[in-house]
Amino acid sequence: MKIKSSTPALPAEEKLETYVLRLYVAGQTPKSMTALANLKKICAEYLEGRYQIQVVDLLKNPQLASGDQILAVPTLVRRLPEPIRKIIGDLSNTERVLIGLDLVPLK
Repeated sequence: MKIKSSTPALPAEEKLETYVLRLYVAGQTPKSMTALANLKKICAEYLEGRYQIQVVDLLKNPQLASGDQILAVPTLVRRLPEPIRKIIGDLSNTERVLIGLDLVPLK
């Protein structure tokens, strides 16, 4: 006997993944603050309701840089969905960030 589910299964394209993003900064420098503002703007527009942002200040926690092999700041690390991706800079080039996060295909 088959039992019908009361909730219909979503097609694959409708199953939206949560993005776990970690932004490495060095204090509240203009470049770090710009990167955070740009990241919040991009997430609000393209990932509404399905993202988490973790900000890691390497001036306060320098030991955390080795875990993601951070060599420059600001650096954005996409932890999930896998694979891990990194974007260095102030994230002002929205198209580059979207491609780096795999939100739009590479042209």
